[in-house]
Amino acid sequence: MPIATPEKYAEMLAKAKKEGYAFPAINCTSSETINAAIKGFADAGSDGIIQFSTGGAEFGSGLGIKDMVTGAVALAEFAHVVADKYDVSIALHTDHCPKDKLDGFVRPLIEISRERVANGQNPLFQSHMWDGSAVPIDENLEIAKELLAAAKAANIILEVEIGVVGGEEDGVENEINEKLYTSVEDFEKTVDALGTGENGHYLLAATFGNVHGVYKPGGVKLRPSVLKDGQNAAIAKLGLDAAAQPFDFVFHGGSGSLKSEIEEAVSYGVIKMNVDTDTQYAFTRPVAGHMLSNYDGVLKIDGEVGNKKVYDPRSYLKKAEASMTERVVEACTDLGSSNKTIGR
Repeated sequence: MPIATPEKYAEMLAKAKKEGYAFPAINCTSSETINAAIKGFADAGSDGIIQFSTGGAEFGSGLGIKDMVTGAVALAEFAHVVADKYDVSIALHTDHCPKDKLDGFVRPLIEISRERVANGQNPLFQSHMWDGSAVPIDENLEIAKELLAAAKAANIILEVEIGVVGGEEDGVENEINEKLYTSVEDFEKTVDALGTGENGHYLLAATFGNVHGVYKPGGVKLRPSVLKDGQNAAIAKLGLDAAAQPFDFVFHGGSGSLKSEIEEAVSYGVIKMNVDTDTQYAFTRPVAGHMLSNYDGVLKIDGEVGNKKVYDPRSYLKKAEASMTERVVEACTDLGSSNKTIGR
């Protein structure tokens, strides 16, 4: 199928919310990782989301260019071509974008999609993320309002983060402390500033102890109940039914989380969960094994010629792709999205 249209993406998200599952959002940096992710979704019979971070997009443009927008566009165009050969729906998203990179990443990408829509085409991406966790909440939400209006004009969805995700990603590092838990006041301010869909559809990355990277058991204290508190705050403010879930939540920093924690978070309205660290390792592990097992073939030791069959990049990248695909299938199983594609 072609990359999801805005209508199909909305249908994907609504179905997940209604049926109580979430989509893995797989960070990709190359054609190999895009291929691995899409095949993983197809093998699982799941729709899914592929996303590019600022650093991943820059990497995708190559060392001779090192431009985030160029890389994001190139990777997105590749995904559009490849996804068309599969029978699941794939949405394209950009991950964490802080304030100092908005003008060099998200704003130009939104404009590209706005121009496409004005010309009768579908947007290039289906959603983008604004990460305002490093600025005060009021400034965060003022910028979010501006971006939400721009996203709505481009027929795409905005993801907004309130609270702080700990750990390190793309060179941005945050401490592990009480700031990792979004407050009820922040949820209330979000409703006041952005509404709950009437001003444009947005996803909310609220934090409940999330940390990027992988830590030993006990190193990260997740409290998914924070999400329930957020839904209740919005319910009270808007006078909604007690069973309502006005927020569409995103789970960041979920690598290494317990399955019970994932299930609890999904029950409170999580419909998207970012997966990066685990798929990075799944991709790299077989490459390491290949090199260690074939060191005398991948290296020209003592004047020998090596073994072209094992230093041909295809020999180990195929293994890497297959391993990452398996990890994507596992993520679909954990989040309950397997065999629920809107295309079947």
